[in-house]
Amino acid sequence: MRAYIVTYDLHKAGQNYECLEKKLKAYDAYFHMQGSVWIIATDSGAEDIVNNLKGCLDSNDNLFVGALTGEACWIGFNQKATDWLKKHL
Repeated sequence: MRAYIVTYDLHKAGQNYECLEKKLKAYDAYFHMQGSVWIIATDSGAEDIVNNLKGCLDSNDNLFVGALTGEACWIGFNQKATDWLKKHL
């Protein structure tokens, strides 16, 4: 499995956060890192992830999915988050 960062901005009133959250939580492993930033672990590729999530977006929304290389550094996260990141990156 590979780790991907998923970030989005939903600009229209009545944004569909619930749809995105449901789809992101369906991946093999997920971590809701901050507001509109998630990390997921999956065997799917970035384009497949975008195709899965785009039905939750309006035409003026933004979505970014990028593979993570494994090199990362962080501060301010609890032990559960740190453990998840170490396991999946």
